[in-house]
Amino acid sequence: MNTNLAVKNIVIGYYGVPGSYTHDAMLSIFGDDCKEAYSESFEGVFKLLYNREVRYAVVPIENSSTGGISEVMDLLNKYNVFIVAEKCMRINQCLLGIKGTTLEDIREVYSHPQGLQQSKEFLQSHSEWKLFNYYNTAKSAQYVKQCNSKTKAAVGGIRAAKLYGLEVIKENINTNEKNFTRFIAISNELEQSDEANKISIILTLPHVVGSLYSVIKIIYESKLNMLFIESRPIPNVPWEYSFHIDVEGNLKDEKVRNGLERIKTICRDFKVLGNFVKDC
Repeated sequence: MNTNLAVKNIVIGYYGVPGSYTHDAMLSIFGDDCKEAYSESFEGVFKLLYNREVRYAVVPIENSSTGGISEVMDLLNKYNVFIVAEKCMRINQCLLGIKGTTLEDIREVYSHPQGLQQSKEFLQSHSEWKLFNYYNTAKSAQYVKQCNSKTKAAVGGIRAAKLYGLEVIKENINTNEKNFTRFIAISNELEQSDEANKISIILTLPHVVGSLYSVIKIIYESKLNMLFIESRPIPNVPWEYSFHIDVEGNLKDEKVRNGLERIKTICRDFKVLGNFVKDC
């Protein structure tokens, strides 16, 4: 996808609310001139795209500390969408509260489960605090502001603090100092460009010995560099899985196409999820 695309009249969807990390990623990919729509659930974002209410949508898919976001991976399989871009952003989780809040005041902390998990060590050092899963980091900041109580805090970003009028009580509380999240832009159409150098595929295999090995062997023989692999349970089929795989390459390259065609012949189901410019 050409991220310099004129987007003034295009609506872009994203997960969360204004001030969320996904909102930051959307602005980084598409710029400030686009029109915005958002949903507070992952599936709601996919439905915006499915219903043609937006041209593109942005969701997080993987964090360097906590791994893949399984719900998003499952929705990529459920909805007929394609990945057209990715953006890796450093995530600086902060403890946010209303003006004048101190660590001693806090009794409850709210955030998306990922925000709490990424800040696990810091939060565990304050065992007196009760932790609450909330919609997302920015929504948590919004809630703390509405409550207007020094006993409540949120784990979220600096943009959310500024947007909702909160103070940063403590910055960079994530356990992993190099804490990155990979975001993807999705579309109803597959897009290709000469600059694209990363391919995402999703596949299911016969439930027989060596089926996954056969895929890895083809990737090796085709001299494709595998960047990512993760399995997901297949709904209503116990103990069978689909596989999300990323490899380097461009679909216009004959060597790449031949390798993927070989993989396709041994799969029960096979789909190219996207070919885009690698950012991670």
